[in-house]
Amino acid sequence: QVQLVESGGGLVQAGGSLRVSCAASGRTLAGYAMGWFRQASGKEREFVAVINWSLGSTSYADTVKGRFTISRDNAKNTVYLQMNSLKPEDTAVYYCAARESGTYKYWGQGTQVTVSS
Repeated sequence: QVQLVESGGGLVQAGGSLRVSCAASGRTLAGYAMGWFRQASGKEREFVAVINWSLGSTSYADTVKGRFTISRDNAKNTVYLQMNSLKPEDTAVYYCAARESGTYKYWGQGTQVTVSS
């Protein structure tokens, strides 16, 4: 079992930056891929970014490429999402999830990010 807890959400003005964190407990994340997703009010949940824990390779949605950076801290068992040049359309609840064998099995509770115009 893996428990995931997000933190760091909040209110920021358009053009600003915010970093959200996802702390994992229960087991090491080696062997997992860690993803960030978001869900805006009234919309479907969408993929944002993913990092392979062991290799460090990353992938991003086109909507955030060049603005967001996913990273991880092995010692802290934590994954981060650095969000720069934020836009009002980035407003959403951001979730982290752990992927094993191609399936996102574990999810955090989410953290709200609100970008004002």
